[in-house]
Amino acid sequence: MKWGVVRFPGSLDDSDSLYALRDVMGQDATMLWHKDATLDGVECVLLPGGFSYGDYLRAGAIARFSPIMRSVEKFASDGGLVIGTCNGFQILCEAHLLPGALTRNRSLSFICEEIHVRVENARTPFTRAMRQGDVLKLPIKHGEGLYVAREAELLQMEERGQVILRYCDADGRDSEDANPNGSTRAIAAVANDRFNVFGMMPHPEHAVEAMLGSTDGLGIFRSIASRS
Repeated sequence: MKWGVVRFPGSLDDSDSLYALRDVMGQDATMLWHKDATLDGVECVLLPGGFSYGDYLRAGAIARFSPIMRSVEKFASDGGLVIGTCNGFQILCEAHLLPGALTRNRSLSFICEEIHVRVENARTPFTRAMRQGDVLKLPIKHGEGLYVAREAELLQMEERGQVILRYCDADGRDSEDANPNGSTRAIAAVANDRFNVFGMMPHPEHAVEAMLGSTDGLGIFRSIASRS
């Protein structure tokens, strides 16, 4: 599978994502510049974490208007796979490619720690290599990770299985203490209703080798790669 990792001004995890895909997984991956007009024939687009455009206005609000996003939106409309991690998730919500929005953490402070999430739907291109109920250990680092959406929209998302990952404790149990940012319904990752666009606040690219403390992020990337 050929991957494209988009680099915006302020992206921080683009090189880490390329390392995870190329060096750890042996995938064909290329860097895409935010001013590019095309996606270079990629089969999956990854919008990485960081602080695109310095998070001025709000996280992802300016990156949403980058030239490459027109191509990403067309790619997604045609059924192409798109994944956004952290700031990438925020950009996808700002672009209305995903429902809801990411707002300031409940603590109103930046958080950087290892957390656990539970796989709620394993029947997607982003989770097919895992099982429902699997618990993943992944890092987070964000200031705006509190997921919100209208109640009616949340109910529809739950019914359709669009809530893909949910914060939990190490044993997979729901816990207020395990919800690091106060996200509504402890939501950590969602998909669109066609299940070809996926956003998650945790960083799978920082959990691909044992020396990093976890290899659980590989489950996300392997799920996507298994489509090829």
